[in-house]
Amino acid sequence: MRRRRDRGPAPGTIVETTIERLGTRGDGVARLYEGVLYVPFALPGERVRARLGAPRGDGWAGQLDAVLTPAPDRATPACRHFTVCGGCALQHLAPADYAGFKRDLIATALARRGLAAVHVAAPLISPPGSRRRVRFAVRRGARGCVIGFHAGASARIVALSECPVTAPAIVDLLPALAACLESCLAVGDEAVIAVTRLDGELDVAIDSAALLDLAGREALAALAAERDLAQLTWGGEPIALRRKLRARFGPITVTPPPGFFLQATADGERAILDSVLAVAPAHGKVADLFAGCGTISLPLAARGLAVRAVELDPDALAALTEAARDARLPVAGECRDLERQPLGARELDGLDAVVFDPPRAGAAAQAAALAASSVPLVIAVSCHPGSFARDARILVDGGYWLDAVQPIDQFLWSSHVELVALFRRG
Repeated sequence: MRRRRDRGPAPGTIVETTIERLGTRGDGVARLYEGVLYVPFALPGERVRARLGAPRGDGWAGQLDAVLTPAPDRATPACRHFTVCGGCALQHLAPADYAGFKRDLIATALARRGLAAVHVAAPLISPPGSRRRVRFAVRRGARGCVIGFHAGASARIVALSECPVTAPAIVDLLPALAACLESCLAVGDEAVIAVTRLDGELDVAIDSAALLDLAGREALAALAAERDLAQLTWGGEPIALRRKLRARFGPITVTPPPGFFLQATADGERAILDSVLAVAPAHGKVADLFAGCGTISLPLAARGLAVRAVELDPDALAALTEAARDARLPVAGECRDLERQPLGARELDGLDAVVFDPPRAGAAAQAAALAASSVPLVIAVSCHPGSFARDARILVDGGYWLDAVQPIDQFLWSSHVELVALFRRG
């Protein structure tokens, strides 16, 4: 039952309080009356002055007004947009504390599911300037296009002049993109741009409800030529396909479709793959579920394992199977919605291992099918500690032992964390 707040301050009230801990979003958390106050950009032990906002969960959202007594190890933010741009939450946190925060996100989620005894290793953290896949918001105003990230809990877009998280080649492209989109968008129009940098090449995928006319097409094509972009699409339609992108997963090269999913950093991708390969069987049959373009499937097959790769996106699956065919690897691809139609226990029995890497919502139905199977080894890759812990509980209740968890941080200074976990049959 959610506690009532019949007493206490109204929104807009200024309060002074001491921060006790960090919440799961990276906010400072303090006790306030019968509830708690969440204060972004505040650290444990700090005395702060904050303005109350709307109710949030069992307390209130807050806005930091001033740090009255700073933490002794408060770090200097790396970016001028910090606290304004909604992209980063933790640039003010010292490196050792930051690593502990990422680890604790997973440990706390597991503890809430009764798995507190599980060992969670120190996180593998991608360095600044390594983010190679980024989505930007765009809005055309009376004075031109603004491109950047949304401010925290706001529809306002913060125009970026720098981003220490993102690969410099992507940041350098933003002014030219903003200028070009003035020929494509009317005042009030919006767009989302996904920019991916792979092996020195840039892929730009633009989505917008606005209709693209001839002048806009010509402007985008000219931009692609001027900035030597490999690919540029609008709503999935090719505008400039000057060179095909090549992704390398282990020893295998893939030609992915435009706008494809790619791990956020090369360091993170290597950490995930190395963590999976370190515990995968040396031979036999494996299934790779939510396989994408083959980040994990292809290196497993290159080891000699027979791989059943299951993926919902037909274009991604086509890229995976083409690469496997060209390399003469033992990969059987299958297009399937695993959320609605998970592989059943009978389909899973006989496999030596299963790898699954679901979206943020996790894979409860697939975890239940695995729990009912005889698969001896399950390797889970996850981008959400909460849904992972729920799925882990299902597997453990089905007779698996959660051996170890390796956190992997591809989203520097955010409250997001990924992981690779190993489950063995007890």
